[in-house]
Amino acid sequence: MRFSLPTTALWRHPGFLRLWAAQTVSSFGARIAREGFAMAAILTIHAAPWQLGLLAAFARGPGLVVGFFAGGIVDRTERRRVMIAADLARTLLILTIPAAAWLGALTMLQLYAVAALVGAASVLFDIADHAFLPSLIEREHLLDGNAKLSVTDSIAEIGGPALAGTLFQLFTAPFAMLGTSLTYLVSALFLFAVPAKEMPLEKPGHRSRWYEDTVIGLNAVLAEPLVRPTLGMTILFTAAGAFFAPLYLVYGLKEIGMSPALMGINIAMGGVGALFGALLSNTMTRTLGIGRTVLAGGFLYAAFLALVPLATGPVWLRTAMMMVAQFGGDAFALAFIIPLTSLQQAILPRQVLGRTRGMFSVAAGGATILGALVGGVLGDWLGTRQTLALAVAGIALAPLFVAFSPLSRLKEIPAGPADVSPTEA
Repeated sequence: MRFSLPTTALWRHPGFLRLWAAQTVSSFGARIAREGFAMAAILTIHAAPWQLGLLAAFARGPGLVVGFFAGGIVDRTERRRVMIAADLARTLLILTIPAAAWLGALTMLQLYAVAALVGAASVLFDIADHAFLPSLIEREHLLDGNAKLSVTDSIAEIGGPALAGTLFQLFTAPFAMLGTSLTYLVSALFLFAVPAKEMPLEKPGHRSRWYEDTVIGLNAVLAEPLVRPTLGMTILFTAAGAFFAPLYLVYGLKEIGMSPALMGINIAMGGVGALFGALLSNTMTRTLGIGRTVLAGGFLYAAFLALVPLATGPVWLRTAMMMVAQFGGDAFALAFIIPLTSLQQAILPRQVLGRTRGMFSVAAGGATILGALVGGVLGDWLGTRQTLALAVAGIALAPLFVAFSPLSRLKEIPAGPADVSPTEA
């Protein structure tokens, strides 16, 4: 089976359009929240680098715990309901931050707790969303669907951080996060409107324990030679990338000399790059093949990120280098993430998609916690610029997992296992 990017089929698919709308709205809110936690800590509480590392670990690490339990739950539950519940939970959790700030009681402990819980809900949403899309649209439309979702996610990356930076200056970071809460609520309303045709893929009486679900997910990933190398690549990418999480804002604001608004524009350049990457991905995949797209995208991603620790000279030059890194890095990262995601959704059995995604969340969560904590400590010890350079070196090594695997020779996504089509669910 050949995979193409049809240009009109999904425009006539009401269920996909509503899912697309929900993700578009929540993507804007997620960008405000992502910057909001760190900026609230830096600008309101004046957090130290090690505290930012701990905050990043709490925000991005819940996948380690949630992934163990969520995969089996998602595979035995209507995925749309799981996504709605996650959106509503994030709505209420985010509301506690401006409420505490209004009372003058906002602390790092609260930011840690809310970041962890919102991160857990986001991981649950991601696992359910990943497993839900193949049951909503036909297999041959997966590349098209993932590309469309990535395009609007990129637009949110363009507008969200720039909007966040402006809101943080006008209203302060804690109060700006009211907008995040509203977007998650709107997302839940759109998901309510998605046709509820999906049924659990396992019989209600068939229950596995959480550790059995983890083994099932891991075995499914390791048994597929085209997916197996992506697990190792994900772990190294995530661990090295997590070095950036606690240090990037500090580096941009204090060493490069950007204002919060300019930092928001800088991050928005990543969204412009991601939009370019979403549009470029199909061309790269058709020209180079899946494997070479992953390799080229991975190495180019690292090459552009190298501009961050190398940024020097006048303020305008340092700022320009940061923006070029954001644009090029996000462009080539998304260019290979789209076919990799579609590959996993297409060739892994639908009945274990939740558990396989949960396995990746466990791996990424553990790598994130380790990377964020180590990055924060190294930032204090070696310095911010030197630690960011180490992160780039780790990211540059990650594509080697694919280079020495069958995936490197893959031209196009093959047909997956024979399971139920979306119209039969």
